[in-house]
Amino acid sequence: MGNDSAAATVLVVDDETEVADVYALKLERDYDVRVAYGGQEALEKADGVDVVLLDRRMPDVSGDEVLAELRDRGVDCRVIMITAVDPDFDIIEMPFDDYLCKPVESADLVGAVEQQLAADAYDDRLTEYYEVTSKLALLEAEKTPRELEENEDVAALRERADRLESEMAESLSDFEDFELAFREIGRQPGR
Repeated sequence: MGNDSAAATVLVVDDETEVADVYALKLERDYDVRVAYGGQEALEKADGVDVVLLDRRMPDVSGDEVLAELRDRGVDCRVIMITAVDPDFDIIEMPFDDYLCKPVESADLVGAVEQQLAADAYDDRLTEYYEVTSKLALLEAEKTPRELEENEDVAALRERADRLESEMAESLSDFEDFELAFREIGRQPGR
């Protein structure tokens, strides 16, 4: 997968044709965009893509199943889940790169794609760090402090984030602008 966003290919997957088409319109000026209106079609169009925008709830093959199949096949792409499904603890083990809740603002959509393309250009620890911190931010927005405290997987996720951050302290100082941009992307509606 290359890091040249001008040549990047984005696959938009949503069973709601209007939603998929709107996302595609927002992205086609900057990227080569493919559209799939269901999970099976997404799997057929996934080869050679750089970023997949993937709806979780689809009737034929769910986004969760598409994600698992992409990873099982070893498709080298970044996956951004875009969904109306509120995140729960199940996201901890899911191998996506980012998670946005609908409705997604145009700037957030473009920013998330740009971020995934930029992250791909850097070391794997930075990519993992953003994946882990994205999951933590989502869970902290959805769950009570008590629920978070009582969940062992959340504690392990926090430890992983801390370990990665300390390993990359020097690298992260170079990417302060990148981290600020990451935080500015609205992952929850109205936030």
